[in-house]
Amino acid sequence: MTKAIKPWSALFALCLGFFMVMLDMTIVNTAVPSMVRELGTELTAVIWVTSVYLLAYAVPILPAGRLGDRLGPKRVFVAGLVVFTGASLWCGLSGGVETLIAARAVQGLGAALMTPQTTAFITHLFPPDERGPALGAWGSVAGVAMITGPVLGGVLVDRFGWEWIFFANVPIGLIALALTAIHVPDWRPGNSHRFDLLGILLFGAGLFGVVFGIQSGWTYGWECAGAGVLLLGCFVLWQRVNRREPLLPLRIFRDRGFSLGAATAVLVGFAMTGTLLVLAVYLQSVLGLSPTGAGLLTAPLALMSGAVAPFAGRLSDRANPKYPLMFGLFSLCGGLCVLSLVTIPASSPPALIPGLLLCGLGVGFIFSPMGNVTLNSVERSLVGSASGIFNTARQIGGVLGGAAAGLVLQARTSASIADRANEAAAGLPPEFRQRFVSGLAADVPALPPEIAGQARELASQVTHAALTDAVKVAFSLPVGTLILGLLCAAALRRSRVEPRPIGRNGSPDRMTAAP
Repeated sequence: MTKAIKPWSALFALCLGFFMVMLDMTIVNTAVPSMVRELGTELTAVIWVTSVYLLAYAVPILPAGRLGDRLGPKRVFVAGLVVFTGASLWCGLSGGVETLIAARAVQGLGAALMTPQTTAFITHLFPPDERGPALGAWGSVAGVAMITGPVLGGVLVDRFGWEWIFFANVPIGLIALALTAIHVPDWRPGNSHRFDLLGILLFGAGLFGVVFGIQSGWTYGWECAGAGVLLLGCFVLWQRVNRREPLLPLRIFRDRGFSLGAATAVLVGFAMTGTLLVLAVYLQSVLGLSPTGAGLLTAPLALMSGAVAPFAGRLSDRANPKYPLMFGLFSLCGGLCVLSLVTIPASSPPALIPGLLLCGLGVGFIFSPMGNVTLNSVERSLVGSASGIFNTARQIGGVLGGAAAGLVLQARTSASIADRANEAAAGLPPEFRQRFVSGLAADVPALPPEIAGQARELASQVTHAALTDAVKVAFSLPVGTLILGLLCAAALRRSRVEPRPIGRNGSPDRMTAAP
């Protein structure tokens, strides 16, 4: 007797694992100062703790989608969940930054194995005209997890230490494993895919080169970014000439809806990651909030996003999904503009709440309509590849967004601090001005007590003002990308709802893959 499948129970199990994946993209941001201090390393090294996870996540997603088509999404999802949970334990036990970076790379690999299986299962478990609520729940998980990362991370870091942002994944992962074994069907599309090893190597090396070049070009030069772009160009060329089964089937981009949806996913990933990084720097380094305080201040964003995402999913079934998507992009862009306007060194934290609420409204309206309009556009035989490309697009945007935001913060702070120091030095006696500008407060002990105190205060003001200038400029990056996203969404056309063919048992065959 065949066991009855409960789609929503299966989706809950899948979303629990997906929640951990998305949570770990942002939860590390609040732990960065603690890691620098307790691991005895530099900020640049700790930034790689986030970057290597995003890279290891983005690169294998495409072949992971193929692997799910070949071996079965449940088996690949469970394997990824085991790898992710074990790597989380390894992260928490790491005694040095090098070990932590290695463990995060393995964790990213586990995340890559899981993610495309969740979207593929939605197309299998739910018919096209019922996918809106399911994608709404999935989108809610993605949005809420990314936003609650700073909140949960702040509490765990303050109460237990940075290690617990990783240890917390272990019990959740074990519960997700049990629920997946019980509720998720062992569906096998039956496709025997080839694996484009050369394509994987070109894509991975090219993306690493671009990200390393952007993130570390200030120190090591920009040649690596140029080499990465060249390798990515070779990757695209190889995909065109590979007649067997390329990693990236370019014919999938002939569909207008999928191409524009994937482009929007890149831009949204760029904006989200860049925004959260910039916001974390401003709240902790300028306003002086604790990790918990900074995380709790972003809670309205998470709550608003989680509240509206299911509604956005239902709305995307009844109306053209591009309109809820456009509304979400516009709201997120508007929220960032509001945040930029109130970003000053002495800003009151409650003044940020209206902008954060508007951002949360936007996030809630973005994910499910974007997934709906993108994945419903492709033919059934390409759903596995489409889900992998869609998720890869968002993660590539996230990797580039974090690297670009870090570069702008570093460059603008360095440029602004000199100007601000010259302005502040006017308040000191002439003989001490150049010394202050050259090293800020470094020479304070050699100054008379009354001048030293004033110099320390001025140095603090200069640092906060320079960081605020950098944050304002960095906010322009996600705003610009969201405007481009609005243009892409405006050009979308409503995808046709595909018919539901009848399977062998008389029920809708929701996912029939071509051989």
